[in-house]
Parts: sequence; structure tokens; C-alpha cells
Amino acid sequence: MTHILLIRHAVNDFVKTGKLAGWTPEVHLNDEGKAQAEALGKRLADAPIRHLYSSPLERTMETAEAICQHHPELSIEQNLAIGEVQYGDWQGQAIAALTKRKMWHVIQEYPSRASFPNGETMREVQSRAVNELERLSLRHPREMVAVVSHADVIKMILAHYLGTHLDNFQRIVVSPASISSVTLGYGRPYISVVNDTAHIAQLERERRQQEANGHNGTE
Repeated sequence: MTHILLIRHAVNDFVKTGKLAGWTPEVHLNDEGKAQAEALGKRLADAPIRHLYSSPLERTMETAEAICQHHPELSIEQNLAIGEVQYGDWQGQAIAALTKRKMWHVIQEYPSRASFPNGETMREVQSRAVNELERLSLRHPREMVAVVSHADVIKMILAHYLGTHLDNFQRIVVSPASISSVTLGYGRPYISVVNDTAHIAQLERERRQQEANGHNGTE
């Protein structure tokens, strides 16, 4: 059995632009994202990870690097097959404008029929990502593998192994810097964790405590 950790990258500031990032270069983690990635790295410090794969984009690579801080024996292997959705002509466009297009509603209601102009179909994204996990499971039997990817890609992978139709994949929540877990072997797959953010919750508790201590110190 191969134990695969599906990890979403931490947060960045591009979302504040109101545009669809996709493969836009130079989208880096912000300060909050760096703190999330650090908490993620600490959370996985004792995990027996033997291989680490990442989407090649900056935000995923930086998240993967935070894991490597606690696993210096690992090297990050960039992997296009677990990369972000190829949005084609939609990449970098204002989301407010995209929501007015007919295809936007298809994406929201029937993603299995959705196709981005000069980009991928949602079915293609799910297929390439699932195919890659199957390849990794054969390549690394009886090992733990960490895969750092993107929200929709991870949701589509989880939907497949949960036996959920692609049209319902957005019902699955995958938060920034979260951990989900899939175990693959010769028989049925096992989903043991979905959207584990305990380390982020702890980070938030520590932040609130620091703010409270700072406030009390000024009284």
C-alpha cells in the first residue's frame, strides 16, 4: 500500500486581485502563507515521508520547501501532472467578468462538461491527476509520498477515490495548507483524512493568544 498525502499550498495575495491565477508566474506565499507552511512543516516533521512531489508553481514549491526544512534528506520533484488547471484564455482574467459568461455556470453546475477556451477540460484535469497518483503508487509501494498541489486538483482526486461524480467535486472542502490522505494498493482505495487543518487552527490560537498578551501588556 502507498500512503499519499495530498497537500494544498498555503495562502498568497493574488486572490486579492480578484483575478484567476492559474499558471500565472511569481505568485508567492504571503506572510500568512509562510506561517501556515511553517506550521505544516512542523506538523509533518515526524511523518515517514520518503518522496516529495510538487506542482512547479512558486506557491506550491514554497510550501514544499517548508516540509523539506524538517526532512533534509528529501528533494522536491517538480511534477506537471499535479499542476494547476490550465485555464487557457481565462488565466489572469477578472473573476467578476468571468462569472457573466455561460461557461462559468457550466463549470459551477456541470464541471464534467466544462472546457476552458484554449485550456483543459475538467475531465482532463481529473484524469491526468488521478493517473499520476496511480503511477506514483506503483513507483513507491509501501512508502509515504507527499504531493503538494492545488485546491481543485486535490478535490477532483478525492472525488474520484471517494466514488463521487466530478459534477459534485466542489462539495469537498480543501483549505490552504491542509492535509488529505489516500492509501492505494491492489484493492479498494482508502481515504483516511480529508482537509486536516489542525496545525492551522493551532497557529490561529497562538496568534490570538499573542494578541491578547500584547493587549494585556499595554493596560
